[in-house]
Amino acid sequence: MSGSTASGSGSGTESAIAGTEETGEADVTDESDDPADCVRGARRARWAALGTGALLSLAGLAAALLRLTGSAPALVPAAYALGAGLCALAAVLGLRGRTRRALWLLVAGTTVMAVGDQFD
Repeated sequence: MSGSTASGSGSGTESAIAGTEETGEADVTDESDDPADCVRGARRARWAALGTGALLSLAGLAAALLRLTGSAPALVPAAYALGAGLCALAAVLGLRGRTRRALWLLVAGTTVMAVGDQFD
């Protein structure tokens, strides 16, 4: 009961731990810091923000027009139009590279449309 293990039990994990301690290197693989990969990822984020913002703004405008022709209160189409405007602004910001702000505007625009739908 002195806290030591019997010889032979647990030797596989002990040797693996000892192997990393001896070399001082861990077996962790990081993503490469290649500038081309960073540029490609940023471009992908900009296009995703642009596409999502455009799609949500078109959906919001279509919903606003459909609700405007129906018997819904005036607040409902206004909320859809406001949410669509926020999503369109997010698309513009995403195109200019402000993807973090674009993401928050997409969330805000979608939330405004969802809250406006609750008034119906």
